[in-house]
Amino acid sequence: MTGNASSRLALEGGTPARSRKDSQLAPGGQAIDEAEEQAVLEVLRAKRLFRFTGSEEGESKADQFERAFASSVGTAYALAVTSGTAALVTGLQGIGIGPGDEVIVPAYTWMASATAVMTVGGIPIVAEIDESLTLDAADVERKISPHTKAIMPVHMRGAPARMDAILDVANRHGLRVIEDCAQGNGASFQGRRLGSIGDVGCFSLQFSKIITTGEGGMVTTGDREIWQRAFMFHDVAAWNRLDIKDVDVLWGANFRMAEMPAAIGLVQLERLQGIVAAARPRKAMLMDGIGPTAAGKGVTFRDVPDPEGDSAITLAMFVETPAKAQSVAHALNAENISAGVLYRPDRQDIHIYAHWLPVLSKRTWTDSGGPWRWAKRDIAYSQDMCPRSLDILARSVVLNVDPSMSNSDVEETIDGVTKVLDALA
Repeated sequence: MTGNASSRLALEGGTPARSRKDSQLAPGGQAIDEAEEQAVLEVLRAKRLFRFTGSEEGESKADQFERAFASSVGTAYALAVTSGTAALVTGLQGIGIGPGDEVIVPAYTWMASATAVMTVGGIPIVAEIDESLTLDAADVERKISPHTKAIMPVHMRGAPARMDAILDVANRHGLRVIEDCAQGNGASFQGRRLGSIGDVGCFSLQFSKIITTGEGGMVTTGDREIWQRAFMFHDVAAWNRLDIKDVDVLWGANFRMAEMPAAIGLVQLERLQGIVAAARPRKAMLMDGIGPTAAGKGVTFRDVPDPEGDSAITLAMFVETPAKAQSVAHALNAENISAGVLYRPDRQDIHIYAHWLPVLSKRTWTDSGGPWRWAKRDIAYSQDMCPRSLDILARSVVLNVDPSMSNSDVEETIDGVTKVLDALA
């Protein structure tokens, strides 16, 4: 491409479209200030690092965080745990998944979605995604067997899965639905917050998520029996604090959230709706600005099942070929616009099922244990078992939408993306 520096690709010596690079922190991490600091100091000064013991009486920060989170999501119950993975394992125990039970998970999700199923003895069955980057309900139905007990939609990159179609499949087949909301905190589907739609919702508060406690997670549900089972599992001594009969007591582990992350979470939760409210108009401006050029080049945007419910923290485009996607992403990064391709065969990324080596290889911790042996039937996996998903992911170009972007940042991003698409798409 020729022309002046502003129209020449930065890769070819032109001036980068963005005058400053995107922040490498997720929105919650960027927002941390004196409020989180004060919250932590309050816990330290009270000498109450553990929710049940301290020098001062009163409600713990974890108790407050659970109540506030349940109110935010719109469920009767919330349970604060140590990580998003702990939330998934606890949620699976809550709905009664055990050895030999099959749970359908998407081909595109962090591997913990699958390994959480394995942790309780279940078997992950991998289904295709569609252009929403979430579960394809039609392929979910094709993957149902007599051993299927649950479906795990994952709300990837801040947007909701097609919960109407997934619930329809689940209801017709008598299956539980466990929502993995790790990347969808604050988003909704048809007016209902993610984490309140299925039988149970599981959230991550790890540092790369929309809001954060560093590490941490939350389990949400409107079902008291599910909450009670999850409560017992997340704390080995929890049954002492439940009004249940001895015959109903189950053993538990220890996934309790401590007071300092809960205190941080209370502050971060207050920021959540502001983060989403700031991201949405910025994404809309980006799409409006990029749209005409994208359409002229045959570039399509991600199919978001409910645009009004999108948390709007990412913008995904699909180009014609994987090679073109890699070229576009490379050129965008040179323009100081953070961008990436979701799948490359030569780059390990355990968000992609094809890179789940210990799952595909059916590795077990002992020679005599493991979900595939307990299943007593053949479970077949292969790296090419979800070809449509790999094609979609390989042709994707994904940009982060920073809620703190100025109007100038948005305009420069539009200029950079259109310049790159004009040259390479």
